Amino acid sequence: MRLKIVITTKPLIVGPLENNETYLKSESTADLFGVDRNTVKLLRIRFSYFLMPVFFFALSQVAEIDWIKAIICFFVLHLFIYPASNGYNSYMDQDEGSIGGLEHPPKPTKALFYLSILFDLIGLGLSLVVGFHFFISVLAYMLASRAYSFKGIRIKKYPIPGFLLVVFFQGAFTFWMVYSAVSQNAVELNSNMILVLAACLFLISGVYPLTQVYQHEADKAAGDITISYILGKRGTFIFCGLMFGIANVLLYFYFGSKQKTEQFILFQVFLLPVIVFFIKWFIKVIRDDKQASFKNTMRMNLLASTCMNLFFITLLILNTIR
Repeated sequence: MRLKIVITTKPLIVGPLENNETYLKSESTADLFGVDRNTVKLLRIRFSYFLMPVFFFALSQVAEIDWIKAIICFFVLHLFIYPASNGYNSYMDQDEGSIGGLEHPPKPTKALFYLSILFDLIGLGLSLVVGFHFFISVLAYMLASRAYSFKGIRIKKYPIPGFLLVVFFQGAFTFWMVYSAVSQNAVELNSNMILVLAACLFLISGVYPLTQVYQHEADKAAGDITISYILGKRGTFIFCGLMFGIANVLLYFYFGSKQKTEQFILFQVFLLPVIVFFIKWFIKVIRDDKQASFKNTMRMNLLASTCMNLFFITLLILNTIR
């Protein structure tokens, strides 16, 4: 039997926001320590699924994997660090409209702020089990995420710096962080590695602006001018298609340099449903801007993440059994 605490409606100061804004929290039921279902929901743990492709891509390219470290890395990033970043971002934004993974997000409270810090601390603690370099990498990712959202710095409100920060840390940086952490051999930053890091950066560049395409008005109202807002809805699709095309070219040269062109061809097969959906969606948006909606964005994210996860897991299996 779980003990419930009833929280009555009253002003709640949600610190440490810079301007000490006051928000009203409607009556809800909470578990001990003030952590209720809405607070956990705002961690958006399921959203980590959309960030898994880079992890599995890195894992698939490691010659000799330390599987214990790989499992710990997976849980550190997808169960603690990414959700903590989501929670902190939601707390700082105080979103009222749809956000990634939640069409109708509940109102964030101070409990979310403390829970995000707790998740960060657990993630950092577990990262030390993997190694000091992984710990430093996780800490750098965490600090970059905070700089992106924190009201005092708020890189998110600048279209180009915000875009570059996200695609670097969620793309190339995460690939290198995972690859170097789980490899049993010494890691060398050679031409092949630079190629694949660049490919990861452009892959995220081809996805990230699409996650903002339905939020233009909400972002503008909050003072956050995103790369997607600058590009416009149609421009966002053209830009993302170009970024994904460059990523594809880089992957062609990467797999070709490793004499594994057949794996690049396999990637095109897995990617085909994504390309078809993207083109159909873009045509709908050209006809009606309202088609750049939350639901269509989530469908695109789910399809792209599923296809890429399946491909990189297939690649991991093929490279492991050979």
